[in-house]
Amino acid sequence: MRIVVCVKHVPDVQSDRRFEDARLVRGEDDVLNELDENAIEAAVSMVEEHGGEVIALTMGPADAEDALMRALQMGADRGILVTDNSLEGSDVNTTAALLAAAITKIAQDSPVDMVVTGMASLDAMTSMLPAALAAHMHMPFLGLAHTVTVQGEAPWNITIERSTDEYDDVLSAHTPLVLSVTDQANTPRYPAFAAMKAARNKPMDEWSFADLSEEFQRLHPASSLTSILVDEAYKRERQGNGTVITDSGDAGERLAEYLLEKVK
Repeated sequence: MRIVVCVKHVPDVQSDRRFEDARLVRGEDDVLNELDENAIEAAVSMVEEHGGEVIALTMGPADAEDALMRALQMGADRGILVTDNSLEGSDVNTTAALLAAAITKIAQDSPVDMVVTGMASLDAMTSMLPAALAAHMHMPFLGLAHTVTVQGEAPWNITIERSTDEYDDVLSAHTPLVLSVTDQANTPRYPAFAAMKAARNKPMDEWSFADLSEEFQRLHPASSLTSILVDEAYKRERQGNGTVITDSGDAGERLAEYLLEKVK
C-alpha cells in the first residue's frame, strides 16, 4: 500500500501572532499542523499492517521541511517539500491542484493507493482542501472519518464511520481514494529518540513549481479563484480585566444573572 499523507506547517496556536504589512508573519514558532498528526498516524498504521510506503508531502516556505521531519519521526518513509516564491498567496483550489500535480509526479514511479489528510489546518480552518484535492485527482473522497477499516487486498476496500450533528454515516470505496480523518480517529504516537535519529537518514526531496508546472496547468489552467485584499491589520487590545465570578455554590445563577444584565 502506497500512501501520500499531506501535511502543513502552520503558526503555533499557543504562540503570539503578529502582522507586518497587513500579512500574518510565518516562520516564527511554526509547527506541524496538529490535526495532521492524526493523518500521519492513520497512514503509518495502515502501512504497518499491510506493508508499503508512506510519503509525507507539503507545500510551503523552506522551513516547512520541519513539518516533514516531524512526519518522518512519526514513521513516514520519505518527505517531499514543494516550495516556490511564485506560489505565495495560493488559495485552496490552487493549493489542491498543486498537491495533485505533485501526487501525479509521485505516481510516475509506482501507483499511489491512497491520499490521507487531516480534517483541517489550524491556520485557516476552511476544511476545504481534502475535497478539492479529491476533485482534482478524480478520486472518491471519504471525509471526516473517526473510524477507518481496511479490507481485502489491492484494490483495498476502505470503510469509514463518521458523525455529523444529526446522523452517523458508514461509507466505503475502493482505492485509489482520498481520505480525511478527524482528531477522534486515533492517538498520534510520540516518536522515541531512536525514531527521531532514524528520521535524519530518510530521504527528503525539494521540488519547485517548474518541476510540476506542466501537470499543474492541466489540472488548474486558471489563476486563483479567490483572493483576499487586506487594507489594515492590527492587534486587538483587551479592554479592562473582565469580570471574575468565584464559585461558592451559586456561580451558575450569578453567571446567568450577569448575562441577563448584559443582554438588557
